[in-house]
Amino acid sequence: MTDKVSLFGNAIVGQSGGPTAAINASLAGVIRAAQSAAEIKHIYGMKNGVEGLINGIEPIDICLTETELKLLSSTPASALGSCRHKLPDTFESDEYKKLEEIFDRYNIKYFFYIGGNDSMDTVNKLSEYCEIKGREMMVIGVPKTIDNDLTATDHTPGYGSAAKYIAVTVQEVLRDCAVYTKPAVTIIEIMGRHAGWLAASAALPGSIAGIAPDYIYLPEKPFDKDIFLDDIRSALKYHPNVVVAVSEGIHDAEGNYIGAALHKGKDVFGNVSLSGAGKALELLVKDEIGCKVRSIEINLLQRCASHAASLTDISESERVGEAAVKAALNGETAKMMCFIRSNETEYSVDIVSRDITTIANQTKTVPDSYISAGNNNITEEGIKYMLPLIQGELPILWENGIPKHFTF
Repeated sequence: MTDKVSLFGNAIVGQSGGPTAAINASLAGVIRAAQSAAEIKHIYGMKNGVEGLINGIEPIDICLTETELKLLSSTPASALGSCRHKLPDTFESDEYKKLEEIFDRYNIKYFFYIGGNDSMDTVNKLSEYCEIKGREMMVIGVPKTIDNDLTATDHTPGYGSAAKYIAVTVQEVLRDCAVYTKPAVTIIEIMGRHAGWLAASAALPGSIAGIAPDYIYLPEKPFDKDIFLDDIRSALKYHPNVVVAVSEGIHDAEGNYIGAALHKGKDVFGNVSLSGAGKALELLVKDEIGCKVRSIEINLLQRCASHAASLTDISESERVGEAAVKAALNGETAKMMCFIRSNETEYSVDIVSRDITTIANQTKTVPDSYISAGNNNITEEGIKYMLPLIQGELPILWENGIPKHFTF
């Protein structure tokens, strides 16, 4: 650990991975805390993350008023731009040399990276590189992902708002479907490659409004087409409007994705591009049952719906950004900030830092206790976990009928 008194200089912050409704709130938290720190003279923003730095995009010098920070917090997506860039495994790569040149030129002593699983890989590698090279720079990861699949933290910034949007949308779909008497099946496909946290949130209207999908299928459990068809036939016996929610990553016992025919290759981290599970099941129901059927893919809409953001999510996202700066000023590095539930009866969280080496490239999945015995729904324990994360509504500044957004 480096003595914080010796680390007077500048800070740099970047955003990476998929955008969310809360990632800019974490950015606002980092900026707010950095601007008030005596050790930090300037706060710079990476344009398009580390990929932007490597490609020669000069960082911007950030200085925002409190009014601007509040607007930034309510603005969806990544205000600094994003990337999906994997740093090389070998530290002799020219990419690290290019990054060092930027750090030296701008006297960077504090590095903050806001992102998900792949972004924490970047934090891990850069932390190790600094240690090996003896470079005095605090490197801290700030969690972000609607997938809620980062380990070591109770939940991730961005998930609560995405879950809230899904719950609202599913409730509206259920209301729409309920007006008809002709037998019909509606399949809602929700993001979630290896972890079903997002699809699980489709169950929330059942706890709040008394209506929920008949079934919810997650990638944590093998998907059996025959059992699925039996579930649909069973539900149709009780009412004509069957609604099910599925994660995009549902797969059979052999690991074959249900929407495999529509794969579009892999990204630089080796992740398969998924889509088509809902459409595949739509065709299955049409062929095997023959009733009216349709599929809905929520897709990108669930990521950046700031008009339906969770106030809890946005507030915690600001806090975790501020906590990252405080941790770095205290001499911490190679860490990710994490939420820890601190009260079992009334929801609250503490924020702690944990070693990035135990987090990078790991995936947190939905526990068995949250999944029903039939592997086709969510338990009360799962509802209890999710419900506090969607609470509260964010004050939105509207301009000529649409929300006003911050841009650099």
